[in-house]
Amino acid sequence: MATRPSTGCGCAQVVLHAARGRSNARIARETGLHLDTVRCWRGRFAAQGLAGVSDRERSGRPPSYTALQVAEAKALACRLPAETGVPLARWSCPELAAELAARGITGLVSASTVRRWLRDDALKPWQYQSWIFITDPEFRPKAERVLDLYARTWGGVPLGADEYVISAEEKTSIQARCRCHPTLAPGQARAMRVNHTYGRGGALAYLAAYDVHRAKVFGRCEPRTGIDPFMALVTQVMSTDPYASAKRVFWVVDNGSSHRGKAAADRLAAAFPNAVLVHTPVHASWVNQVEIFFSVVQRKVVSPNDFTDLTEVENRLRAFEDRYNATAQPFQWKFTTSDLDDLLARLDRHTADHPEESSAAVAA
Repeated sequence: MATRPSTGCGCAQVVLHAARGRSNARIARETGLHLDTVRCWRGRFAAQGLAGVSDRERSGRPPSYTALQVAEAKALACRLPAETGVPLARWSCPELAAELAARGITGLVSASTVRRWLRDDALKPWQYQSWIFITDPEFRPKAERVLDLYARTWGGVPLGADEYVISAEEKTSIQARCRCHPTLAPGQARAMRVNHTYGRGGALAYLAAYDVHRAKVFGRCEPRTGIDPFMALVTQVMSTDPYASAKRVFWVVDNGSSHRGKAAADRLAAAFPNAVLVHTPVHASWVNQVEIFFSVVQRKVVSPNDFTDLTEVENRLRAFEDRYNATAQPFQWKFTTSDLDDLLARLDRHTADHPEESSAAVAA
């Protein structure tokens, strides 16, 4: 069966060889083209000259959907389903395909076709991101104080060698889930297997204080969070050197009920005169470095959760603290006050462009 003639240098080679008086068989052998391809191109050149060697127009398969239908599909994907009367939280490609057919925008269309249309414009309506407006009127000064402490300054003055920065927080409700069948270790071409069914063995709170510049963690487990458990953590740290004899120890905390407001600052200062409580802005726990440590704990200690009881949870957390403190290095914190100003400027521009969103946030 003859192959379709190919354009380009293959056609040019056929014409050049033919001009030298060579046979079709020799041309096919020397160019690597099929004999029928050589015969076709040579005949067309002989009959039509250069016009015969150009590729002919091909109709190809006609498009199944018009550009208007594709545009309407993308427009539908860019609207919330609830706004169109569809009781869905998010669009999926199968749901979009069904809705397009139901509205008569297209006929029956596959989900893969809809996905291909959306991919052209990087539309992924099944994904979502959450966001929150800044509501703390003192967001910048509070955040600046924390970021300055990470850079070892306070009020524009560098911290001394006998001043320390502690980041503290509580990780609530770490459960002891005892799997009904033993966890199986990973094997060749097999991931670790954890039984879905489990018995509950209770829950505890894990409180941690992280020395930002020394990368040292102090932790304790408590039945629940509260003022007393938090002050027990403070006492655990402040009763040991170098913190007991330090000039100042800054405690960076969020606005949780265990250490909220001026009352918490006064309580801390009364118990330890060299301790200074520093709050992050409201809804800005991401500024607190101990949250990074908690993410490490979640990945390396807690998940997958398979503990026989709470004692095993406590023992695992204590052992991990020792392991972590033996090799840890300070986090490479790169978010500075300049980055903070850039962030706030972007938020101001967004608020100016979308005043209705800002009004809704204030009303909420």
